[in-house]
Amino acid sequence: MDEEERRQARSFADLTYEGFRELAGRADLSRYQRIGFPDSLRAGREAAIFDDIRAKLPALESARGLRVLDIGPGCSDLPAFIIEACRAQGHEIILVDSPEMLEALPDAHFIRKVEGPFPQCAPALGELRGGVDVIICYSVLHYVFAAGPLFGFLDAAMALLRPGGGAMLIGDVPNASMRRRFLASAAGAAFHRSYTGRDEDPVPGFNQPSEGEMDDAVLLSLVARARAAGVDAWVLPQPPELPMANRREDLLLRRP
Repeated sequence: MDEEERRQARSFADLTYEGFRELAGRADLSRYQRIGFPDSLRAGREAAIFDDIRAKLPALESARGLRVLDIGPGCSDLPAFIIEACRAQGHEIILVDSPEMLEALPDAHFIRKVEGPFPQCAPALGELRGGVDVIICYSVLHYVFAAGPLFGFLDAAMALLRPGGGAMLIGDVPNASMRRRFLASAAGAAFHRSYTGRDEDPVPGFNQPSEGEMDDAVLLSLVARARAAGVDAWVLPQPPELPMANRREDLLLRRP
């Protein structure tokens, strides 16, 4: 990642729903930049990301005729892979995002588009309560965390899951605690020097509050919240070939 991409990454860090709407309409940006990523973190990598999603949500390709919900799909290659998997398996897919993002995605008989941020748009999904087989929410949760309330988002999503195996993958969740652990390692120090281009050791910043960031406490509280609601939940690693696997994790939920 060069200096310009590092500058871009910093500018993308505090995006809001309205900020993403603005990015979606900018013809001067790539499809990856429109979803808040420098090209080097997503170009040529989204097939591997989709492979990981398929591994964690096997019903996408092992069953037919499911109801799939994608919260915040964006407009890059990843939603195209998910939409194609739904077409091939005869699934219905509901896409929830801003009008600008949804406009960049295809229309078809098996695709339903719902405009607006989730869970504010949840009333438009009311008939789906307890009827969704698979929910995907990828690279979105940290923006929800910044806007809040996080538990309200989780509760609204869990209410949509079908009993008897409905599953939700909350993917690509930044974890400040994980990043600190990585930077405290020899591999993390080498990564830091390569990333910054400076011959200096990182300062992980242990024993400090993660102000404005998601950390172990936030992720584990989501696991506890889900389990208290009768939904099984786990924190899962990303495969090492994914672009931010050293500082991001996934949450998998499944309704018994």
